[in-house]
Amino acid sequence: MQSTLNTAINYHQFNFQWKSQKPSARKFKASPKILPLSNSLRTSVNYEPEEGLDRVPGPPGSEPNSVLRLPVVIRQSGRVSRYIYEGNSLKLVSLDGGAGSFPLDFKDAFRKLVRVIKDFLIPKQVPENYMGYVKWKFLHRVFSSALQVLATQAMFRAIGIGYSRSLPSAAALNWVLKDGLGRLSRCIYTASLASAFDTNLKRVRFTTSVLFSLSIGVELLTPTFPQYFLLLATLANVAKQISLACYLATGSSVHRSFAIADNIGEVSAKAQIQTVCFDNFGLMLAALLNMLLKNNQRLLAGLPFFVYPIFSVFDLYGIYQGLQHVHLQTLTKDRLEIILNSWIDFGHVPSPAEVSKEEGIDFLWTKSKELWPIRIGCLNTNSEMPKSAMMAMQSLTSEDYYFVCMENSYREWIRIKPRGILLCLREGSGTADVMMGLLQACYIRKALIFSSMWETAEEDNDAADLVFKEWFKLIDDSKQSAKGDLSTLNDQMGSLGWALKHILLSTEEQARYSFVDD
Repeated sequence: MQSTLNTAINYHQFNFQWKSQKPSARKFKASPKILPLSNSLRTSVNYEPEEGLDRVPGPPGSEPNSVLRLPVVIRQSGRVSRYIYEGNSLKLVSLDGGAGSFPLDFKDAFRKLVRVIKDFLIPKQVPENYMGYVKWKFLHRVFSSALQVLATQAMFRAIGIGYSRSLPSAAALNWVLKDGLGRLSRCIYTASLASAFDTNLKRVRFTTSVLFSLSIGVELLTPTFPQYFLLLATLANVAKQISLACYLATGSSVHRSFAIADNIGEVSAKAQIQTVCFDNFGLMLAALLNMLLKNNQRLLAGLPFFVYPIFSVFDLYGIYQGLQHVHLQTLTKDRLEIILNSWIDFGHVPSPAEVSKEEGIDFLWTKSKELWPIRIGCLNTNSEMPKSAMMAMQSLTSEDYYFVCMENSYREWIRIKPRGILLCLREGSGTADVMMGLLQACYIRKALIFSSMWETAEEDNDAADLVFKEWFKLIDDSKQSAKGDLSTLNDQMGSLGWALKHILLSTEEQARYSFVDD
């Protein structure tokens, strides 16, 4: 490659040397033309040289206009340079100013410093929302790291480290026990909640972050109740291990959402650099607080209880706002339902950012449920089975890979009977079947919301036959509408960056039925 590059440079040097001479007409005809090449190059890059920038005076003794600035600027590692052709050689000249340039431009130096820091912390190709995510991550990591330092100090005081009455063997045993129990709980939690890391990523991550913050508060209590050190430390470590398991399990999905150029390795590496740098700021903050209060042991002992609520609020607020800037492109049942509702109501497919804003985190499950909620799974035999469900199963054929029916869900302890729509998927059903079935269910729900006859369908025997006829007509109409919309819907979703290869479903939503032709 180097030899090829040298050959190319020598070729251009030869042409420029030929241009500076006064060749005869015979040589002119035999030699290649350089001027058309130069004009073609400028036209192709849409380059318009400013006055005085194309040719500049050379060094003393050289011919006028012997230095040619080429329309090629190189930006690398925070530095900006430009190619110039001087005499018979090609040079790369820095446009940032030399080290000995005076007076010193502090604004320019600050811009260079910001560029260097940005190149060190931020991946090359990421979406616009990534910077917002990093800013809130900085707030979260600083205060979280400071709290962890204060909690560790409190635990050291609780087991007597630094005092003559401390028992090193007992302290070490307690420490090992609380770590071992915490890791065991982490394994159990990860195994029991594996699918939720994909389907409810933001909710699970924020929930475990709250749990982590509470665990630090428990650790801060260990000096107050040293006799219960093992119990308190174990409870705190269990919560911390659960939070760590969630953080590691969801990290790859968060990084993938920012890797718009399939540079997930770079995004992950930069995330580790950010974590280390931001955590060091937290360590510095905790060290500063300790230095300010080192002469007053009473205030130093009470410091964690004063700063804990303040730092926890900043920590959780940073996590919450950071998750708002994570726009996941993978499809889940909830995200797909938001897209399909927007498609039915407005004929519009929302982008991942719009869906992320509407989806939110729903930490306390406080979002109001829609009428006729849609569930993916199998029929619940513990509740009363509507006649429409039995008729839907009877009408199945070998070509059907799903069926839609109504369902009742009894809750006897509060005496209510909510009604919903159930989508049952068959073994072997693919992504297109799930999307079409859910789209059909959304069309059915839209019709049911504007009709009152369905509320008394199962109770009024005289109206039952009419209702069932209307129900099967609604099933056919909604299926035809879903078939007609599916192709256009897929195209629009693909153009907006949605990942259409798979739809992530929870463990309950992955239940399938098998078709038996007796």
